[in-house]
Amino acid sequence: MNLKNAASRYGSLSIGIHWLMLLLFVAVYGAVELHELFEKGSDSREMLMTWHFMLGMLVFVLVWLRLGARLSGPTPAILPEPPGLQQLSSKLLHLALYLLMIGMPLTGWLMLSAAGKPIPFFGLELPALIGENKDLGKQIKEVHEFVGTTGYFLIGLHTVAALYHHYIKHDNTLTRMLPGRK
Repeated sequence: MNLKNAASRYGSLSIGIHWLMLLLFVAVYGAVELHELFEKGSDSREMLMTWHFMLGMLVFVLVWLRLGARLSGPTPAILPEPPGLQQLSSKLLHLALYLLMIGMPLTGWLMLSAAGKPIPFFGLELPALIGENKDLGKQIKEVHEFVGTTGYFLIGLHTVAALYHHYIKHDNTLTRMLPGRK
């Protein structure tokens, strides 16, 4: 098991974090969608939102480890090499996904700070990033929700692209990121 990326495939650290982030995205989005099923002010609704906040902040913590792993070695080549436009669109999509993984937790943190609410993180309370400002909090919430909706499309596009490369192009795009392969 090689932790670092190699020329032919991603290392175990990159692969593990990639799939862990997928599970975290499912949990973060699941919590925020499921909370709507419960009455405002109910314990269940509040619990789901607390999990949404904490798991979102975990994405923020892990994205830095993920970036470090990505930059610690080569990016494995796609074979056969795709056309230049596909390579550019891949880079732009990955950049957008990284901005999502950094921007969403940050806007969530700012939103809670502006609302004067605690920022929970697995038994800790993170400090407010800005002072209480309800109007600003509402504006940040709108941005957070818009970018969150955009995230569904980015994640979906990333998934469709990986499946396209695997099943139609028959290249190694997906297999470079699958665990347990040589």
